[in-house]
Amino acid sequence: MRGRATGGRFVGQRVPRHEDVRFITGTGQYVDDVVLRGTLHVAFARSDAARGRLTAVDTKAAADLPGVVAVLTAADLNHLVREWWTDFEGPNGQSRQFRLFADGDVRFVGEAVAMVVAESRYIAEDAVELVEIDIEPETPVVDPGHAATAVAPPVHPELGSNVLLELPPVENPAVESAFSSAPHVFTETFHQHRYACVPMETRGILASWDAAGRELTVWVSTQGQFAAQGLIGRVLGIPEAQIRVIMPDVGGAFGQKMFPHPEELAVAFATRQLGRPVKWIEDRRENLLCGEHAREDRATISFAVDDQGAILAAKADFLESAGAFPVAGGSALLLTTSIFPGPYRIAAAAGSGKTVYTNTTGRGSYRGPWMIETVARELMIDHVARILGVDPLEMRRRNVVREADLPYTMATGLVYDQMTAAATLEQAAELIGYDELRSRQAEQRAEGRLVGIGMSLLAEPSAVAFGWFSSDAAVVRIGLHGRVDVLTTAASHGQSLETTIAQVAADELGVDVADVRVIQGDTAVTPFGPGTGGSRSAVVVAGAARGAAQEVRAKLLHIAAHRLEAAVEDLVIEDGRIHVTGTPTRATTVAEIARLAYLDIAALPPDQGPGLEAQYRYSPRDKFTWSNACHMCTCEVDPVTGAVTLLRYVVSEDCGVMINPSVVEGQIAGGVVQGVGGTLLEHFVYDEDGNPLTTTFMDYLLPTATEVPVIEYGHIETPAPTNPGGHKGMGEGGAIASPPAVINAVADALAPLGADQSRVGVAEYIADRLVFVAAAT
Repeated sequence: MRGRATGGRFVGQRVPRHEDVRFITGTGQYVDDVVLRGTLHVAFARSDAARGRLTAVDTKAAADLPGVVAVLTAADLNHLVREWWTDFEGPNGQSRQFRLFADGDVRFVGEAVAMVVAESRYIAEDAVELVEIDIEPETPVVDPGHAATAVAPPVHPELGSNVLLELPPVENPAVESAFSSAPHVFTETFHQHRYACVPMETRGILASWDAAGRELTVWVSTQGQFAAQGLIGRVLGIPEAQIRVIMPDVGGAFGQKMFPHPEELAVAFATRQLGRPVKWIEDRRENLLCGEHAREDRATISFAVDDQGAILAAKADFLESAGAFPVAGGSALLLTTSIFPGPYRIAAAAGSGKTVYTNTTGRGSYRGPWMIETVARELMIDHVARILGVDPLEMRRRNVVREADLPYTMATGLVYDQMTAAATLEQAAELIGYDELRSRQAEQRAEGRLVGIGMSLLAEPSAVAFGWFSSDAAVVRIGLHGRVDVLTTAASHGQSLETTIAQVAADELGVDVADVRVIQGDTAVTPFGPGTGGSRSAVVVAGAARGAAQEVRAKLLHIAAHRLEAAVEDLVIEDGRIHVTGTPTRATTVAEIARLAYLDIAALPPDQGPGLEAQYRYSPRDKFTWSNACHMCTCEVDPVTGAVTLLRYVVSEDCGVMINPSVVEGQIAGGVVQGVGGTLLEHFVYDEDGNPLTTTFMDYLLPTATEVPVIEYGHIETPAPTNPGGHKGMGEGGAIASPPAVINAVADALAPLGADQSRVGVAEYIADRLVFVAAAT
């Protein structure tokens, strides 16, 4: 660890997670653990064609099955939908393509056609088999490259075009001048294949309509209770005040559960129509088939480079597949083009791109949705370095933004007020023993072994703070016995917020972290806010908790000073005890002051009202708080089988002042594992007819402990200037930087064989090289 920032008694410490007791003992409560008397269960009949005319939906046999309460289709519900824009989008989101059920046609395999509501899930599933769906198949649009052409039929006939978003090339004299005069110009195209979020817990909802009280109560696996409340209210036409959304424990989300999908919304309609609680728990095949996909991207990158390997200018053109019905915020094109230069001194840059509809599952904002910019840029740097005969570490050293360059304005206009990419690069190289590895690699190659070293640099725009994500709030309350409740807008689904937010509050209030309880996930209790996403919690949520705790602390000290007949500035709070500096016997406790504040109001100072409670809403200074990291790894490719084995994996991360290093490392590890899986194993495949080929874990492969080496961590702590705690978000970096590091390692291993890096995807890139190895041996 370098540059260790000053922490408090708890901030900066490896405090054991509060959440772990219930999770490891199996006493957590997820949506499916919530049981209401008289609950009905849902199963969906889905399209088995990617594109076609929906000529008939016969539900009679299903409806006649004993135990079936209702079978609902587009004819029953689609026309009841009022508005479908999310708080993230605002009313402009009404232009996003949306429907509850297929109506007149089908547009991807897995699209819901009918919903069976029955006394049990078993009956519902049996009834789904009785729903007769007649489809006249039509040729689907599966390939995004084809979708972008004028000859491709529109996925949505009412639109007339498959282009959802386009950023056309803009003439940039500085870029063109650099390219025209550069000694070297390189252009390559990289394809990134489609993969999925795959949370441990699939989507799920239990909804119950109280006709007498005219209130809808919803338990849902979500990333934000208020986002769910707002969308459900608009879709059903119910005032938000009549909807209570409760978020129980959530078993992972990774962007998939930011907003309710058509299935969850249909369940809300069903309970209102039928007057009984209705539950749907997505099965794993449904989750893989239609629970949002991501990452299907193409990037064409051009670098203008001088003889020493300095990047003079860059161009990037991106193509995203949005699927048929992308979720709100599914396209990352605007951010991708804005941050493409990354942590490098690239004086001139130009970005363009398109997001297109295809007859496939809709795109979602999977952890680090803009990551193609890092993948393509980092692969391109290694590719150029190999052609120029420059070591890839040295290539990065020559181009990375250094401390002396700060503040640094990217060619796209975004500003790095702080960036320690150069420091993380050097720390990672030291941790992995880079020079020694290169010397050993030469010996191993002489022995015929295919060993490679890969790396990547990342600049992460964390703590998104604009629009719907502008602020978060917290209520801090000290109870009668001195224990603390923090009610927060957060919606933790694996981020350890019950622990980290408690650490922040405990330090500010001078109490033990065990005496702080974090409450979240209930619209009837917690403050209004956007929930958890965009690597925001350490900065924005902790900022709100810190602000509220400071206000409560100030009141606590004023009352204690009055009680002890001392000056406020002379008081110290330690472990729940308040005493005068230098005179520890003149003391009271937080619990005693709380009892005064609630029960003996006459004993309070004249300027202090009763109670110990404060609400604080916080927004960071800047729209982004930049964090950064360097990933390095080594691998070996078996020259006979083509198997790739990762040997070592090192991460150097700067996320500012760490609240809890164990949580930071857990976030890094989770992201790295997802990146390794996405590179070497995971691949959601469609055939040319739009049929999904990987809808079970027999085909869609996930990484296990066998495929992932022990991850080694280095930490650099430089306090962020954007927030009082000096924290930076880092929840997405591990999933972004790991794929290019692994790919570059495999490319390096196979470089002596002359395998070409261009125009292949992440998984295809590996496969291409394995075929090459087999042929060569």
